[in-house]
Amino acid sequence: MNPAAASTPPFVGGVANYGFSDADFAVIARRAQMDFGLHLTVVKKDLVYSRLTKRLRQLGLTDFASYCRLIESDAGADERMAMLSALTTNVTHFFREEHHFQTLRETVLPPLIKAARAGGRVRLWSAGCSAGQEPYSLAFILLDLCPEAARLNIRVLATDVDPVILVRAKAGIYENDELKAISPSIRAQHLDTVAGQPNCFSIGAKAREIVTFGELNLMQDWPIRGPFEVLFCRNVAIYFDKATQSRLWSRFAELITVGGHLFIGHSERVSGPATASLEAVGVTTYRKTPGESGNKMNIFEGVA
Repeated sequence: MNPAAASTPPFVGGVANYGFSDADFAVIARRAQMDFGLHLTVVKKDLVYSRLTKRLRQLGLTDFASYCRLIESDAGADERMAMLSALTTNVTHFFREEHHFQTLRETVLPPLIKAARAGGRVRLWSAGCSAGQEPYSLAFILLDLCPEAARLNIRVLATDVDPVILVRAKAGIYENDELKAISPSIRAQHLDTVAGQPNCFSIGAKAREIVTFGELNLMQDWPIRGPFEVLFCRNVAIYFDKATQSRLWSRFAELITVGGHLFIGHSERVSGPATASLEAVGVTTYRKTPGESGNKMNIFEGVA
């Protein structure tokens, strides 16, 4: 027997076949639900196969049974994170869903900035911040409306479950093609050239100063010290089942100030008990109404 044959998957019709059984899919779906809240139905089996075969090739595994053993093992923590990255989409861009940022600029932020200038505290949270485009977009608007924001008690908390994507977010370096939605004035004020990388730009110091990044799994405890006047969580809940979505909206509602705003993805809707305190006031935009504020949880000392 050729010893190399054991390290390569069998080929069927010239295409590698990694032997993805219903049992293998069930293991992956259960693990994704348990660790990250991802809801994978059987209709997504082919998608899961196509997304994860690259991981198998990179790991040198020949079948999904071996992959399932890995993600179920104590040594599989890093691969479970890699699995999450493969199964979800980190595609985003600056000022995505522009109507949200227009609402911020025209309605939400002016009174908050006025309060901050009078000595108040203002906190914004980008939950599921991906590679950083969303929280930096928030910072750009804050600085445009309030150039002295870094000297005031105004901060943006940005969290994501994926530590790899957070490395890129913290680096804050983007290619020119990723910056198309940024106006010339913001480019001039808040983007720096990168030495040796003529096609790349770096987020400037003022914007970095008001954004803090942290790793956070929304399915676990939140060591977060609220409350927040603005909370962005867009195109995250789409990966969860209805019950998980409902719990997430309720947990968010507890941390939003009365009169504060929640912005969600274009295909998402607040559901469950949270509808009693989160009122729709625009396209995928909700405002917290008076009522029980819930218990605040503590974390990210000095930031949230």
